[in-house]
Amino acid sequence: MQDYHKVLTQKEIKEFVLNRFQSVKKSNKVKELVEFQAMNKFLIMAHNQEELKVLGRIVASNKKVKLSEILNDYEKNLNLCLQYKPTNKTHSNVIMHIFGFFSKEFSDLEKEKFFELLKNYKDEKMTIGDILAEIHPIVFRFNKTYLSSQTYFLLYASPEKGNIFKMLQSNDEGN
Repeated sequence: MQDYHKVLTQKEIKEFVLNRFQSVKKSNKVKELVEFQAMNKFLIMAHNQEELKVLGRIVASNKKVKLSEILNDYEKNLNLCLQYKPTNKTHSNVIMHIFGFFSKEFSDLEKEKFFELLKNYKDEKMTIGDILAEIHPIVFRFNKTYLSSQTYFLLYASPEKGNIFKMLQSNDEGN
């Protein structure tokens, strides 16, 4: 069987994000910038958490500063942020932020499986693409629309993998 999924390079991810930002600049609308920031929050966090805060402050300054200045500052800091390569540690931090969206709704067994996945990722037994592919269906199960719009899943998840609930279901069927 041939593997049609191609893991994106950091260069391709950076180009994708910067191309999307060019559309925001062309629109010249604060609303578009706010949406861009929201959609890319976890991707930016994986690259550089400090820059996420800086970019958030730039977006929040939209009532005090001219939009053209905001867009220029944002672009400069976005480029700076994307120069940092995500690490196992920064991806793990993002995964924990994502977990926060579900933690109250997970059963004890689901929490246990989630932390098992995270440990496997931290121990480099699985890739970021694999763990995100496992988590992504949870977004829809719990109707977390904010997460479903995250470019982080789009750019890093491996679409051909299973998910945590399939694992739980196959365990139940085996008993």
